[in-house]
Amino acid sequence: MEDQFLTISANFRIPISEIEVSFSRSGGPGGQHVNKTSTQAELVFDLQNSPSVSEYDRSWLVSRLSSKLDSAGRLHISSQAFRSQLRNKQAALEKLEELLRAALVRPKPRRKTKPSKTAKETRLKSKKRNSEKKQLRSKTPDRD
Repeated sequence: MEDQFLTISANFRIPISEIEVSFSRSGGPGGQHVNKTSTQAELVFDLQNSPSVSEYDRSWLVSRLSSKLDSAGRLHISSQAFRSQLRNKQAALEKLEELLRAALVRPKPRRKTKPSKTAKETRLKSKKRNSEKKQLRSKTPDRD
């Protein structure tokens, strides 16, 4: 299991060995099965100290995921949707993968643009029309 990776993007992979996995009792319905077995999977990924994350990506991810990190810079993910440890572990790994993939997306920088000459003329004509319409309203004779 040491040679497996969690692939986030083409140039960003995390070895599974860097992710701590633990299991605990799930909550919710399930009767005796839930009360006797530890099926909830909990993953902890140390984002702050991971050697597989570049400094460039690390600073970006820490800023984007700051609300989801604990004080030590670790990311906690859990899953208790299924009745088996294996399926919950796989679901938690998928959650981690999706979270990191979404957080890595950097928005394109905005390029400033100016309105075209036609757009300016159209806007001014519209303003002139509205102004004339309102001027006509005030020129109507008073009714007695």
